[in-house]
Amino acid sequence: MITGVRLHAVHLGSPDPRALASFYVDLFGGAAEESDGTWIYSGPERHLLFSKGEPRTLIAAHYAAEDAPALAEVRECLRRAAVQVDSPETTWFEPDGIGFRDPDGNQMLFGALSKSEPSAQQDLLPARLQHVVVGSADAERLSIFYQAIGFTISDRVADDAGTLRACFLRSDSEHHSFAVFQTPHNRLDHHCYELRDWNGIRDWGDRLAARRIPVKWGPGRHGPGNNLFLFFHDPDGNWVEVSAELEVVGDNRAAGHWPHEERTLNTWGTAFLRS
Repeated sequence: MITGVRLHAVHLGSPDPRALASFYVDLFGGAAEESDGTWIYSGPERHLLFSKGEPRTLIAAHYAAEDAPALAEVRECLRRAAVQVDSPETTWFEPDGIGFRDPDGNQMLFGALSKSEPSAQQDLLPARLQHVVVGSADAERLSIFYQAIGFTISDRVADDAGTLRACFLRSDSEHHSFAVFQTPHNRLDHHCYELRDWNGIRDWGDRLAARRIPVKWGPGRHGPGNNLFLFFHDPDGNWVEVSAELEVVGDNRAAGHWPHEERTLNTWGTAFLRS
């Protein structure tokens, strides 16, 4: 079982990487620089890469291991699952990092950080990059794969026929760092930033309003994870979530089972059912 691993960065495709990087610098603070055609954004506990490509596509997700034993466990889980791996060069990880592609072709990178996080600036709102979610035409297959490589299922959402519609998986004590939804075709669904508390939802709502960025969904509360949320779009149409008070779970927590209905995704009201 993988433990001590957290999402560190997401790499997105964009028709205009520079413009998308500028949007995140303006909204999230921090800074961005170009390197070999890729724009690299860094801020306190949040990192993004933008390369030329189709909008709303996940090029890679980067997961940081808290120490050498955590990374060794990732490697061992991949070995037992007979997953082909490579050693990619990355912006943040030591040379012994691990890379692979899942059955849908999503690239996943794991490694130990080679440099420290930038210090938080007092004028920047807290927002730690926390999870990424993909849509899959075969969510069951993808959830089985991630469980086989060491992720732990926190909650499953199934319809009346028992077909999996969503699966939330964890790699540390937080409810999920990765999730998959059943969708008509494989795609990126959203990426999410964890806030300190409910007041952070208010503050980010005000920050979005000051920039005339409309909230597209929320505020609300998810069933799986029990977290508060709101969603908005970036200029490429990517779904972006800010979340607060995500459930922290113990090692022995059994997987939960939820019905496929709006109240599961939003106990407060309406929801966007991907399938």
